[in-house]
Amino acid sequence: MKLISKNPSKNYEILGEVNVSSKKEVKKAVVAARNAFLAWANLSLDTRCRYIKSFLDVSRKRKEEISQFIAKETGRPITSARANVEGGFEYFEAYIKMADKYLLPQVTYESGKEVHKILREPRGVIAAILPWNYPYMNISWQCGQALIAGNTIVYKNSEENPLFSQLIAELIEKSDIPKGVFNVLYGNGEVGDYLVHQDIDMISFTGSTKVGQELTKIAAEKFIPIVAELGGSSPLILFEDIEITDEIISYIAGRRFENAGQACDAVKRLIVHKSKFNEVVEKLSAYVSKQKVGDALDENTEIGPLIAKRQVDLIDKQVQDSIKNGADVVIGGKKSSKLQGAYYLPTILTNIERSMRVWKEETFGPVLPVISFATEKEAINLANDTEYGLTAHILTNDKALFLRVSSKINAGSIAHNQTEFWSPLNPFGGYKKSGMGRTHGPFGFYESTQVKVISMEK
Repeated sequence: MKLISKNPSKNYEILGEVNVSSKKEVKKAVVAARNAFLAWANLSLDTRCRYIKSFLDVSRKRKEEISQFIAKETGRPITSARANVEGGFEYFEAYIKMADKYLLPQVTYESGKEVHKILREPRGVIAAILPWNYPYMNISWQCGQALIAGNTIVYKNSEENPLFSQLIAELIEKSDIPKGVFNVLYGNGEVGDYLVHQDIDMISFTGSTKVGQELTKIAAEKFIPIVAELGGSSPLILFEDIEITDEIISYIAGRRFENAGQACDAVKRLIVHKSKFNEVVEKLSAYVSKQKVGDALDENTEIGPLIAKRQVDLIDKQVQDSIKNGADVVIGGKKSSKLQGAYYLPTILTNIERSMRVWKEETFGPVLPVISFATEKEAINLANDTEYGLTAHILTNDKALFLRVSSKINAGSIAHNQTEFWSPLNPFGGYKKSGMGRTHGPFGFYESTQVKVISMEK
């Protein structure tokens, strides 16, 4: 059985194929990770970091090739794909710099006779199941801190971009990372399911809430930890004291339509004070209408295709359901008739009811419902009207208002105006059905390690 890699920018032309990992190969990968674990864990922290740096060095030499693979297979515009790869480098490097602070032994108590220390030890073999939308950065986010901490990895990326996974396997092979430390598998959910039923010590997953819930059940049965970064329906609240400048409009558009809206933390619901509603809708629609939609390899493309036809069909069903139930289409609202591939026109919808699919469900594509509010309480209620709680954005010049509202919004990360909560130092993860556990900073190291207390005589 093979995975067929297709180009969503060019009418799904075939880019190549990769053999799906067999059950025997899955078992072999887990055994290899298990056999490599003790030696890897017993290396000094500096030595492990040096090996990981060798992988970064190999990757840097082929940065453009990696970026091209991402653009071709996933439809991410090439300029954004390059930034994705560079971002992966930056996060790896940041983890390496902070590793000493959070992984080396810490003294908790000392007297004339004894000393107590906390040790952080790796959990063991981690099954890392990753999505297609941030391919290289997700390797750093889900695997970087775990590797530095001394864990070994069995990595299965999405079936949507198998050629990228194959390239990663090659880069690992050419680096100094010892065999068995990072093992690559290929396949769909069936392969992932078989993997998590093997002799593993932890699950790391980014993807849909539905799959995350199933994996959490498996982790519970195995009595192993899981870190799951799942779906999102992030709100952006714009209060009446914000001047609707070109910069603000560009910011909102970027938060929604980057990578054709295919990001867990993208703004998926725009909540605007009634006094600014018409102005925001008019200016945002004009701005988005001018953005270039096209082939991901075109240097001028700002919005590329979706990942696959199935995603286009899902987005269209969500939009058409909402139109049927009274939503108004300001721009877009349909598949592209001019471009051949997984293209859906950037869409802005108004006259939104909270029962509509574009409001209730996660819209993983370039669709933005816009709704008005009159009071602070109403804005908070609208923002929290979702089963998700990943991120949120609040635009106001009133800092007291921001602090008051942010304290009442159920989300793992909240940004004030155009500040950026993304940082290797900050924890990332969500409330409610947006997941459990956190990555980045000390939290990422803590999730991938176990605590051992040692009390010693002097």
